[in-house]
Amino acid sequence: MFLKRIILLVLLCAPGSAFAWGTTGHRAVARIAENHLSAKAKREIARLLGTETLPLVSTWPDEIRSDPQYKETGPWHYLNVAAGLDLTAFTAQLTATTAPAPTDAYSALRLMRSTLQDRSKTAAERLQALKFVVHLVGDVHQPLHVGRAEDRGGNGIPVSWRGHDTNLHSIWDGDLVEYPGFTYSEMAVAYDRATRAQIKQWQKDDVAIWLFESYQLCTPAYAAAAASPKFDYRFYPAFAPAVEQQILKAGIRLAGVLNEAFAN
Repeated sequence: MFLKRIILLVLLCAPGSAFAWGTTGHRAVARIAENHLSAKAKREIARLLGTETLPLVSTWPDEIRSDPQYKETGPWHYLNVAAGLDLTAFTAQLTATTAPAPTDAYSALRLMRSTLQDRSKTAAERLQALKFVVHLVGDVHQPLHVGRAEDRGGNGIPVSWRGHDTNLHSIWDGDLVEYPGFTYSEMAVAYDRATRAQIKQWQKDDVAIWLFESYQLCTPAYAAAAASPKFDYRFYPAFAPAVEQQILKAGIRLAGVLNEAFAN
């Protein structure tokens, strides 16, 4: 038991930990989504959550990953594909898997959305699906969670950041998000500035488009690491707009998913 606790502590404290956007980013995504929920979605979500809130449950799928009961959900948090794909080839890879159980973020999100919408499922099943939907929408908007298979989404790209050695994936998972020093509530206020036209378009986009956008953002991220793996003060200003945009898009699109799920 003591050894298990030590392993869990190491996993939770490890820099990056392959947890997209970290606690702050995921909760900001959920908080932005709350701002754009329909009245009916708010009621139904409150009924499922009870005393919990969307921001607080947004990190649950990361928190339970060390539990053997949820071992199969590990690959649900990312999708790694080959480099250099256009939208047609990328979409073909998304739909190529015919496994009965989810094998990546795309198939897991599809299953959890279906479960959430299925009124024949129990409240417990739909609550778990809700938690995964909130989390996975955030995950797939983190570019390196839709990175190259050959380097495991940037995990195999060593870089340094502010004097410590790390990898490209971890930089995007936490360092870029935490750099401004926002709480998740402050981040939601600062970032939630989408126009009506943007909201309409982003919620209309297919999930494949979400992932392809993240995939495309990997190109400048990988290029920066190739040009100079020792990231200095210029790195955050260069990529901060992309981080802000992706967190905002995730929140807006999550609201669209939840409004649709509870519409009928």
